[in-house]
Amino acid sequence: QVQLVESGGGLVQAGGSLTLSCAASGLTFSSWHMGWFRQAPGKEREFVAAVGWSGASTTYADSVKGRFTISRDNAKNTVYLQMNSLKPEDTAVYYCAGRSRLRGTYYATQAADYYYWGQGTQVTVSS
Repeated sequence: QVQLVESGGGLVQAGGSLTLSCAASGLTFSSWHMGWFRQAPGKEREFVAAVGWSGASTTYADSVKGRFTISRDNAKNTVYLQMNSLKPEDTAVYYCAGRSRLRGTYYATQAADYYYWGQGTQVTVSS
């Protein structure tokens, strides 16, 4: 059974930092590109960042570029999202998701491009 379990969310003041982790089990982690999405109340789920299976390739939404960093450790079956200079508008539930290498490029920004999802972790940024 495949599981993606996010952790590291919490309450932080604007300008602060958080690092989210997503631990994967039940799959061959290095065969999957990984992404982070977020969903704020009343809004659609939106793409945040993606990393290729090897970790060499990454892409970001314009809203987080220069502030967030996605990375992965295939030995630990874990993907990370380092979030710096957080803003109140970053408040959302953050989800990690997996996309098979067999589906093509890591560059996938639509939720429908991903097959496995975690349960989400809440990030709240106070002003």
